[in-house]
Amino acid sequence: MELLDNRSIVRARKMLQALPFNSRFYFDVKLEGLSAKNVFRKRQKYAVDQENWFNHSIDVEAAFRGLIRVGVLRREVDGQGLTEKIRLTPLGRKILEEDIDISRQKLKLMERVVLWFSIKWLWK
Repeated sequence: MELLDNRSIVRARKMLQALPFNSRFYFDVKLEGLSAKNVFRKRQKYAVDQENWFNHSIDVEAAFRGLIRVGVLRREVDGQGLTEKIRLTPLGRKILEEDIDISRQKLKLMERVVLWFSIKWLWK
């Protein structure tokens, strides 16, 4: 079981490193639910690199889904059910507490290629 946990942590760490969200995004999502539209509009606040930001809020939503799949984020729930907002999970909190600057540590080219293929083909 521990091997599975270590693989989950490694996969989640790589996803955090691959996306253009900065540590401020993860701090805010820890405290309150954020929507893709709101995050997209606040590029100056949440982008690690202004040039590699998303083209549309739909792309931000796709990144959210990736982080949900690896267990870093979850959908916020209200009295009506799931909402468009996301929150940080215990796994996400653990990883960020261990390494607050993980979003600044970028993946090597080959790691990015492998991650891209796994997202495109394995997660469909």
